[in-house]
Amino acid sequence: MCGIAGTVNHAHSDSAARTTIIRMLSRINHRGPDECGYYLEPGTAFGNVRLSILDLASGQQPLSTPDGRYWIAYNGEVFNYIELREELTAKGHTFKTNCDTEVIVHLYQEYGVSFLNKLNGQFAISIWDRDKKELFLARDRVGIRPLFYTIKDNTLIFASEIKSIFEYPGVERKLSVKGINQILTFWVAIPPFTAFEDISELPPGHFMIFKEGKSAIHKYWDLKDAFKQPRFIGTFNEAKEELGQLLNDSVSLRLRADVPVAAYLSGGLDSSATTALLKTIRPGKLNTFSIGFSENDFDETPYQREVSEYFKTTHHSVTCTSHDIAEWFPRVVWHSEVPLLRTSPAPMYGLSKLVRDNNIKVVITGEGADEVLGGYNIFKEAIIRHFWAKYPQSKIRPLLLRKLYPYIPSIKNGNIMAMRMFFGFSLNETNSPAYSHLLRWNNTGNIRKFLSDDFADTGNISPVEEYVNSLGKDIDGLTPLTKAQYIETSLFMSGYLLAAQGDRVGMANSIEGRYPFLDYRLIEFCASLPDDFKLKGLNEKYILKEYIKGRIPDSVVARSKQAYRAPIHQAFLGKDAPVYVKELLSAESIEEAGIFNPQLVSTLIEKMQRSGQPSEIENMALVAVLSSQLLYLQFIKEFTHLDDSQLVKAIQRN
Repeated sequence: MCGIAGTVNHAHSDSAARTTIIRMLSRINHRGPDECGYYLEPGTAFGNVRLSILDLASGQQPLSTPDGRYWIAYNGEVFNYIELREELTAKGHTFKTNCDTEVIVHLYQEYGVSFLNKLNGQFAISIWDRDKKELFLARDRVGIRPLFYTIKDNTLIFASEIKSIFEYPGVERKLSVKGINQILTFWVAIPPFTAFEDISELPPGHFMIFKEGKSAIHKYWDLKDAFKQPRFIGTFNEAKEELGQLLNDSVSLRLRADVPVAAYLSGGLDSSATTALLKTIRPGKLNTFSIGFSENDFDETPYQREVSEYFKTTHHSVTCTSHDIAEWFPRVVWHSEVPLLRTSPAPMYGLSKLVRDNNIKVVITGEGADEVLGGYNIFKEAIIRHFWAKYPQSKIRPLLLRKLYPYIPSIKNGNIMAMRMFFGFSLNETNSPAYSHLLRWNNTGNIRKFLSDDFADTGNISPVEEYVNSLGKDIDGLTPLTKAQYIETSLFMSGYLLAAQGDRVGMANSIEGRYPFLDYRLIEFCASLPDDFKLKGLNEKYILKEYIKGRIPDSVVARSKQAYRAPIHQAFLGKDAPVYVKELLSAESIEEAGIFNPQLVSTLIEKMQRSGQPSEIENMALVAVLSSQLLYLQFIKEFTHLDDSQLVKAIQRN
């Protein structure tokens, strides 16, 4: 895995352009600590920092086609590059390396932009056409790898991370009111918006052509189209067999590397399934990695140990404490480049550090299974609320929701009135295309009540209303489940799960994650399946469970789904909380940043400290405020990552 950065149509001298591109690449050195390279010509500079995984000896970037017309800098992996190389060789292409990067630039030379439909992988691509003076940018179908850009004075500045763009002279570092409001509603900013003003994100499944100061963005893949394709008409057993074949091939492709490949092992169904397939395809030694928690409510260590012993993996684990979360959190925000509403990325940062400390660069992980196979509780919650809406006065139907969230005390122990108040929002709006998510967005949106007047002004339309309007008739005809899957996958998975909790914390430690369940062929196949193959009653990922039975411990198949969560209250408001937390949450610091209302934040903290058992919304609000304060401090005020003592000094600096 790598990082890319560049500028096109700039007016700088070669010397100034060289200095700028080196600064831009240096900012993302963590994405590619093995090598660095750049290409310069008048008006254009772009380059790459490389994490060597394929063709270690000769895969340096940027590289070009033999005629020197097309130059590529690329972040990612195209797993079917061997088959594509054979196709190109038959057409007369010759190669000087054995890496996938060279295959991509030859594909572009041969097929133009349509080559994207041939790629099976995770990528952010930049290709410069010297003859046309034209830049091509593209991002993988579901947004596994990031790509950001801004256009300033007809100059395009792009990079894998926003901090790299901020190294370009004159690019202003300023938080976006619209982006912040979206994040405090959906957990993510909706592309092209980001947390920063005038910094855009290229949406997943899109490409851009930039020439002579003008950009044009086009879509080449859309999950909605996958859901609208012809339905699978075979039997359940036939579908189960095809799922198995696709999963096996997906895992096999993702084992292509010239370095060892390990696996994350959470103790749940998805990572256990990928581990089973890895051991079947490559029976030798397999390193597995997991994270446990010192607080029992979050810990899954016994399940992780059971699966590791079942497959006889070489297992590595780390126990995460509340203190660890608070200590890692500033670095997580620095790498995520976005306000967070959960602390969950922090343990994943610690886990990727453990992988790197064991000299491993690549891990297989089970992300994506919940989205494509109907695994999340929000899908089951929508079914229960549809059922409840038919008899809204029922005292029994709301109690079904307790089965989904036994790990949340306020729900598990809540009385019927509390359940009705929490889950009863918009109960009569079952016709809304976003019905499945309205409750979540309403609850999360309550955090916006803590915003200052300057950040609370979003115009005449709420973020939810704007998003629902943008859906239009695009998802008409989809079932309630597939509508929910589309929203969860296109918003939450790409913008949060694969970003803050995936790429960013992994690449912070120079670790590449690979996701077999996000092979586009598997996504499209699962999108074609009948709903009850995926969610049978309230039994999630039914077809995967039936396929994997007998291949993993029965206890893992039978156990109830436990959402991945991490401590919040104890980490930031406990007696051992770092000094920076109190400093950042002080009225003076809140007022200086200008994002939140100091008085309302003080009231929130006092209430949480007094009660000792805050609600989920209060916990999210606390994380949102603290992460936003860290974002302001590290990107707007100082523009550098700061450790605990440096944070306190920076906060107190006038």
